Amino acid sequence: MTQASPDPKASSPTRAAADTGLDDADIAVVGAGVVGTACALELARQGLRVRVLDSDAPGMGASFGNAGHLATEQVFPIADASLLKRIPGMLMDPQGPLRLDWRYLPKATPWLMRLLWNLRSSPYRHSVAGIRALNEASLAAWQELLSSIGRLDLLCGHGSLLVHEKAETADALEASAARFAAQGVALERLSGEEVHRRVPELSERIRGGLFFPETGHVIDPHRVVQALVEAAEAAGVRFSRAVVQGGQADAGGVRLETSQGRLTVPRVLVAAGAHSAPLVTALTGVRVPLDTERGYHLMLPREVERLPMAVTSLERRFIMTPMAEGLRLAGTVEFAGLERPPRMERAWRLRELAQGMFSRHLDETDATPWMGFRPSLPDSLPVIDRTGPEGRVWLAFGHHHLGLTQAAITARLVGRFSSPERESTEMALPSLAPYRLARFAR
Repeated sequence: MTQASPDPKASSPTRAAADTGLDDADIAVVGAGVVGTACALELARQGLRVRVLDSDAPGMGASFGNAGHLATEQVFPIADASLLKRIPGMLMDPQGPLRLDWRYLPKATPWLMRLLWNLRSSPYRHSVAGIRALNEASLAAWQELLSSIGRLDLLCGHGSLLVHEKAETADALEASAARFAAQGVALERLSGEEVHRRVPELSERIRGGLFFPETGHVIDPHRVVQALVEAAEAAGVRFSRAVVQGGQADAGGVRLETSQGRLTVPRVLVAAGAHSAPLVTALTGVRVPLDTERGYHLMLPREVERLPMAVTSLERRFIMTPMAEGLRLAGTVEFAGLERPPRMERAWRLRELAQGMFSRHLDETDATPWMGFRPSLPDSLPVIDRTGPEGRVWLAFGHHHLGLTQAAITARLVGRFSSPERESTEMALPSLAPYRLARFAR
């Protein structure tokens, strides 16, 4: 994703940038991940001239390596009340499913304290309601978006499974089922025999599970972004490689300092994922408590047809998603910031977790690891808003591990900023109230 300046107050780079003047775009989108590209396409379809800026090729950030699961069932925040007692284990176990780098602890502590504050009853319910509102509209929004560009083949709407292996975890699975059901999440309880009937390759140790019929997965997240880019370019969107180093917004427009020079546009949409905070602060004055979940995956290219749907393990706490190029193992999370190098042993650890899930060994030949940055806010809700002088600063970031899931519905919401009248003629959209930037301005 687009890297912003470490100092959000620095509105100009060290060396004077060339002034490229007033761009002919109506809006610049900063970030060419799945959220940014989906928004760019939506805005172009409404007649806006759109320019997308990113330091990398489209879809090469977190969008490249996500689990591919359209996780509409995941309506709960990224942590619960058990987090506090788990912090020592997060610090001590470098291979645990949730790791906190002890060197990053001083910087992470304010964010963690805000996270814990949001686990109180009232804000927690508020977060659940906000996540659920987006998720309930997400699958239909994706189906409509991909259908509109003739690429519905990229989406598999076969549902997904959460399975368990141990007798002692049956109660935990049932408790999860009750929590999901209480939030209106559609599910079916399956016995071990029923799980094996649907997914014969799973180990006989699987004792049962939950099937979520209103979920799905994409066959390749990067292909999805590429398809959106092709459709966006056909609609007139221009994609440019540039680092956005700072900016300023006022009644006259938005001036962006980039590695290619100074750019002036009427509006900007910040959709730069985990790198959004410095630019948001420069443009709005609001310091957003944005951190990152460093997510890892391991891709097994020789396992193309092992699973028919995404499968998550309750005990092992990871997910396996079938894709066009193989089987993707994902789910391990690390809090270590944006600067530290990846610990790829965490990705390789996923193969050990996966081997016990199947009736026969996985083929690990040519397996490839990956790490990316998921943008995380302490209330587990994204920022989707129109703000700044005369509403010139538009925002769509902070979706944590639901960026892919919520990208299409986020694009629909951003589209409301330029065409609010569409709300009355098309599908009902969630209220923007839970996702406003102002919640961090206090």
